[in-house]
Amino acid sequence: MTAQIFAIIAPVFLIAAIGFAWARAKMPFDHNMVSALVLNVGAPCLLLSQLLTHPIRLDLMAEIIAAGVGVMSLSALGGILLVRALRLPVRAYLPVLIFPNVGNMGLPLCFFAFGDVGLALAVAYFAVVSLFQFSLGIGIASGRFGINLLLRNPVMWSLPLAMILLGTDTAVPAWIMNTLTIGGSFAIPLMLMSLGTSLATLSVRSLGRAMGFSVARIFGGFAVALAVTAALGLEGSARGAVLIQSSMPAAVFNYLFAVRYGNAASDVAGIVLTSTVLSFLTLPLLLAYVLGG
Repeated sequence: MTAQIFAIIAPVFLIAAIGFAWARAKMPFDHNMVSALVLNVGAPCLLLSQLLTHPIRLDLMAEIIAAGVGVMSLSALGGILLVRALRLPVRAYLPVLIFPNVGNMGLPLCFFAFGDVGLALAVAYFAVVSLFQFSLGIGIASGRFGINLLLRNPVMWSLPLAMILLGTDTAVPAWIMNTLTIGGSFAIPLMLMSLGTSLATLSVRSLGRAMGFSVARIFGGFAVALAVTAALGLEGSARGAVLIQSSMPAAVFNYLFAVRYGNAASDVAGIVLTSTVLSFLTLPLLLAYVLGG
């Protein structure tokens, strides 16, 4: 079990460490370009290629989508209560409690833990979180809500497209599948590199607050996911993928949105960094529980 857990965690840490060292060496890395490339090309291609190559039942996909919505809804409810109890601005601190790092860390962990099937399940969960993060998340951070944000997100269209193709048993030409496979293959390495370079530029302020929110993000997400998976009756790799994705640290995009909309960016940076470091300690326990269960 120890060797299996190490084999899962090591690639994630090592590739992120390469990104960290890259940034420390002052090598060029365009975060805006990489983020746009992953979200607009890599992630949709990865989602389509994985779901079409390793199809999961439509009823199971619907349960994964329901799990994602359920986990984020309960996390949002608990987050609002916590943030208001602490008398902190909702726009700054609520997103870090709702939106975990399901891309940079969650996808590779599910892949190494459960193989291609686990990655397909994790990608479906990632799609749900992405849709909410780049619509509701931006709305919370900016104070403005608009359907255009959702409609401009390519993941918004790739998930239902995959479900239609699977539901109608449509044969996709080999040249399209090969294109999707190549287009999606760079997403995970780039996300891990981006995570490492981002961590190299963040700093921690208000350590006590950052640690408190980090504990709430990781352990709160795990507790909520336990309840949701039990309610939906999820088992095996589906349950494991939801538990892993829900227990990830705060997403780096929370920091980027805080910077863009002027929402206590230094505090959010501290939460992202602290929760990521904390997750390095909790991941072995999480994976031991998931794989052992």
